[in-house]
Amino acid sequence: MDSVKLQRTYLDLTTPHVADACLRLGVPVRFAPATMRALWSGSHLVGRVRPVRHYGSVDVFLEAIDGASRGDVLVVDNGGRSDEACIGDLVTLEVAGAGLSGIVIWGFHRDSRELAVIRLPVFSLGALPAGPQRLDAREPGAFKSARCGEHLLTSDDFALGDDDGILFIPIEKAAEVAEAAASIRETERLQAARMQMGTSFRQQARFPEFLASRQADPTQTFRQHLRSIGGAIEV
Repeated sequence: MDSVKLQRTYLDLTTPHVADACLRLGVPVRFAPATMRALWSGSHLVGRVRPVRHYGSVDVFLEAIDGASRGDVLVVDNGGRSDEACIGDLVTLEVAGAGLSGIVIWGFHRDSRELAVIRLPVFSLGALPAGPQRLDAREPGAFKSARCGEHLLTSDDFALGDDDGILFIPIEKAAEVAEAAASIRETERLQAARMQMGTSFRQQARFPEFLASRQADPTQTFRQHLRSIGGAIEV
């Protein structure tokens, strides 16, 4: 799925919808560390992963951007280290000017005021004023993969981020996951609309019926019950 189709397909899908869809389909639910957040509320990020590992110098980012495609997401592996910020306003401006969708940093950023003006979606572990004071040897795989928390990511993955965090999904599963996520979204919206009109979720889920069936069969789960009545919102 190309960047334009990714943007269009996932424009109205949230990370909770997509996480539930992955669970339903048996796709591993891979997410960034819970402490990683967007710089401002309302951010929405989607695009193919453009991985890059940081070694202390900004030129590695420029090289990664030079080899990226429009719509990609720059995923920066700085090892989650909290003693330096590795992305600031100039790199962010370069990313925006190259037409990338945003930046995900397994590490810290700086120049928060300037980044808020640039307004490119940026997710990081937080802000620090100090930049790197090191220059490490570059590894051969600097542009082949990047780690974000426990997950190793490549250009075969795409990132989806919003106020609830960031998910990483295989590109090859993009269409299938989106279809399931849209179904879950519509089910939830219908249930929410009915609740606002006075029909509780317990009524919609026929909860007394579930309790009775579980009493008869203790192995019966609520998810199984919801699937049987067409109200599944998880798996």
